[in-house]
Amino acid sequence: MNVTQAKQIKIADYLNGEGVRPTKIRGADFWYSSPLREEKEPSFKVNDRANVWYDYGLGQGGNILDLVMAMHRLDNVSQALSKLSGTTPSRPAEFFSFQQQQKAPSGIAITKITPIANPALIEYIKSRKIDVEIAKRYCRDVYYTANGKNYFSVGFGNDGGGYELSNPYFKGSTSPKGITTFGNNSGICSVFEGFWDFLSYLTMQKVELSQHSITVLNSVTNVQKAMDFLKTHNEIYMYTDNDDAGRRTSQLIKSACPFASDMSPRYAEYKDLNDFLRGKKIGQAQPKTAKMEQPKKRGMKM
Repeated sequence: MNVTQAKQIKIADYLNGEGVRPTKIRGADFWYSSPLREEKEPSFKVNDRANVWYDYGLGQGGNILDLVMAMHRLDNVSQALSKLSGTTPSRPAEFFSFQQQQKAPSGIAITKITPIANPALIEYIKSRKIDVEIAKRYCRDVYYTANGKNYFSVGFGNDGGGYELSNPYFKGSTSPKGITTFGNNSGICSVFEGFWDFLSYLTMQKVELSQHSITVLNSVTNVQKAMDFLKTHNEIYMYTDNDDAGRRTSQLIKSACPFASDMSPRYAEYKDLNDFLRGKKIGQAQPKTAKMEQPKKRGMKM
């Protein structure tokens, strides 16, 4: 087993194999009594979507290799890889099962979710100028059926267990529709309309994890769902689209959180942050994506 393979193992699955069970699950956040020390109130969090952990009592966190080294008092990554080799992590029934179908009102039914590996979707990610390793941390290959046909898209999970779906020919979602939040115990929060803008921000910053909290609306219609989370922060930076809907969204957030700052003027010549990253100004033709199939109704057909 190498480092890349090890990082594909879900931390929640590994902990379950070690006999460590979550005390509560809120969206993608699983809370545990720390496996690294004794405590009365659970303060050890795993974000199942990003596959990272953080122990608030120790002020320490990281990926699965960091956790294995800390739990077993190992000296290096090689020892952690040896410890993980041959393990068959399992997920208890109360966790969301990626293999379980979820039917949406649109008729989309998920059949399989895997780590990002589909060559066509990797090319699509690259066409958006997104760092593929960053995309692998936050997104999945989602395979689904619609009207009896099979398709696949890049999927980005929300806090309720639904997925945003995107490929060159289709943009949609499964039920339930909702926001995606990453709380990093920070007073600062950045807000993005969609997940491509969020991934663009990380790509431009050249980091895999933001140092502060994140809210991805996944639709401007979800802005009210984000208000409670946003109000727990004392600094908010809004990366909304440069269109009427984006401006209305910024105004709604600012009316509830007067300290919020609109960052869209920084990319005023571009519709959104991903277009800014790609250098596609408002009014310019969409760049052609190489090696793609002809448009399909609901995505890339298998």
